[in-house]
Amino acid sequence: MIENLIGGQRVASKSGKSQSVYNPATGEAIDEVGLSSVDEVAAAVESAAAAFPAWAATPPLKRASIMFRFNELIIQHADDIAREISREHGKTHDDALGEVQRGREVVEFVCGIPQMLKGEFSRNVGPQIDSYSDRQALGVCVGITPFNFPAMVPLWMYPVAIACGNTYVLKPSERDPSAALMVADLLNQAGLPPGVLNVVHGDKTAVDALLDHPKVQAVSFVGSTPIAEYVYNRGNQNGKRVQALGGAKNHMVIMPDADMDQAVDALMGAGFGSAGERCMAISVAVPVGEETADRLVAALRPKVEALKVGPADDPDAEMGPVITADAKQRITTLIDGGVEAGAELVVDGRHMSLQGYENGYFLGGSLFDKVTTDMEIYKQEIFGPVLAVVRASDYNEAVTMINDHEYGNGTAIFTRDGDAARSFADSIQVGMVGVNVPIPVPVAYHSFGGWKRSIFGDHSIYGPEGVHFYTRLKTVTTRWPTGIKEGAVFDFPT
Repeated sequence: MIENLIGGQRVASKSGKSQSVYNPATGEAIDEVGLSSVDEVAAAVESAAAAFPAWAATPPLKRASIMFRFNELIIQHADDIAREISREHGKTHDDALGEVQRGREVVEFVCGIPQMLKGEFSRNVGPQIDSYSDRQALGVCVGITPFNFPAMVPLWMYPVAIACGNTYVLKPSERDPSAALMVADLLNQAGLPPGVLNVVHGDKTAVDALLDHPKVQAVSFVGSTPIAEYVYNRGNQNGKRVQALGGAKNHMVIMPDADMDQAVDALMGAGFGSAGERCMAISVAVPVGEETADRLVAALRPKVEALKVGPADDPDAEMGPVITADAKQRITTLIDGGVEAGAELVVDGRHMSLQGYENGYFLGGSLFDKVTTDMEIYKQEIFGPVLAVVRASDYNEAVTMINDHEYGNGTAIFTRDGDAARSFADSIQVGMVGVNVPIPVPVAYHSFGGWKRSIFGDHSIYGPEGVHFYTRLKTVTTRWPTGIKEGAVFDFPT
């Protein structure tokens, strides 16, 4: 049974409720995870609340020194963490290693937290009056994270919060919880005091308990848009600061002058890497002009047909299974709907079977052409290995298409034309933009976040935005007695 981590100790859930954790490659149950009760969630929050005063008073340099040790431990155990990710999620080992690396970069970023928490000082803002500002920790913060990046997304959250002086309760996905727990153990090994980081597993009961608990000050969430909106609204109703990152439908525009080989390779990796289970996956290719579209589809077809699908321990595998049987069924149903709606299914990945892994949740890559914007396969986030080609007659139609979509997470343009690239970056209504870069996930010292219904809340995740989310500004104005007698002043001070 996969346990909770409360007050620095592993604690088995006594709720009487549990859920199986599956290996997606085989379809076999490999473990059980306890689903925490409201009381068990409260115990984790109380543990974090009790640890907060001492941790907030710990000098930032000492907090940073723990992060330095944590970073080294992640490096040492990267292979082990990646194997745990692959075992429960199904992604290839190299893909899992990349996930660990991108999460660890945020830990490296917060090793510089003393510099980022420095306030500002102004002398003599008035007669012998000085003013200074300070960024102070909030208290108990919460992270609710998705299945698709079981190590990386938690590392985008709690290292920033904890380095800023907060304490934390993490609720990872119950579908693949072990990697998050393994990484949390490493932070405790690095010298984190008990109770500063707690991990509770659970379902909606645990989520609601965290959103409702009066001692929780802030909530970070990554997941689907309907749940992000729910978390944002319920958290706000309870007076909490919330950042809730939701779904995506990421387009990649291919201009007529683009390097077609480069664009095709980019689409293959961005569309089918991790079986398309990425919020920054490219799921829509938008070639500009019929000739560009014909060349693109002709080049994509043999590559999608040749995708090497296999379990995570197959060194030749380019793509693993999807996360659950339900996910496989949902993706298949959406492909069926695309065919019924009149899209041209150029490559059909629905019926793929892998010898020895017949019970695994495998799909081959699927490629649609001549998709239109009124089709469900265009409007919905499929979150699977499906790439849709939507043909645009010109550049302006491509931009309008992207700007009209409800999601605004990530996008890209492939072109050799600097004017087109600059215009695209300026006018596109999307939070993260790539120019000849297919998955423009910002580095750790910038911040990650989409626009429109891809995010709820005012702050993006990690980087400077993360520091601002997990702290609040306090400004102090001081004057010490000087013997000057001014008397009472009733006008507004100037």
